[in-house]
Amino acid sequence: MNAARRRLLRALPGVSARAAALAAIPAVAGLLRAGDAQAGAQLYEPLQATVRASLSRAISDQVVSFHAFDTDGEAKLWLADMGRRIERRMPDEQLRKEFLMTLHYEATRAGLDAQLVLGLIQVESAFRKYAVSSAGARGFMQVMPFWIDVIGQKDHNLFHLRTNLRYGCVILRHYVDIEQGNLFRALGRYNGSLGKPEYPNLVVRAWINHWKFDPRSATRLAAGDPAIQARSDQAPPPPR
Repeated sequence: MNAARRRLLRALPGVSARAAALAAIPAVAGLLRAGDAQAGAQLYEPLQATVRASLSRAISDQVVSFHAFDTDGEAKLWLADMGRRIERRMPDEQLRKEFLMTLHYEATRAGLDAQLVLGLIQVESAFRKYAVSSAGARGFMQVMPFWIDVIGQKDHNLFHLRTNLRYGCVILRHYVDIEQGNLFRALGRYNGSLGKPEYPNLVVRAWINHWKFDPRSATRLAAGDPAIQARSDQAPPPPR
């Protein structure tokens, strides 16, 4: 975990230990049919004025750095590793890089693990930029349109890459804060299924099984280690 992410996560005590415990959650078989995504439907809840203002500031702040990694070398390794994993989902190299760079920045800015957000997107939208759920949730992170009225501006487009990722990450962090660091319950709130285990299990399984980042393996992969390359080629295929 890089220093930038550690600084952002200091306000969220216990999340790392909780995430490790969640990794032991039993697998939930047969919950996704081929091509399906467990699209979210965040529920509207009245917010205190101070909370609403805080979330609104988090959404409207558009200051961006090139990346949120400690070094250019770390950024290069992470982008290359994650890029290989989503290549079949996003064949265009430039779009893939823009997606990953934006996702990592917005996740780190919100104090979230970027790989967790990748797992959430896998489950929510199967990496479909223009996905729309039956409830009307939109985009990669399946954000409900009511959030625009609550904390955003009328001209915000939830299909816009950065807008969608910023809303989704800010909303998830909001739920983590409400649940005092309980990631399992926060994920349930995000999906509108609080108290039901299926969705949090799916996200955590995706996070642990498909998106965990090992800098040592990424370094060997970049150096052309054939054993690591073989394993990287076994990344999960996109939903059919």
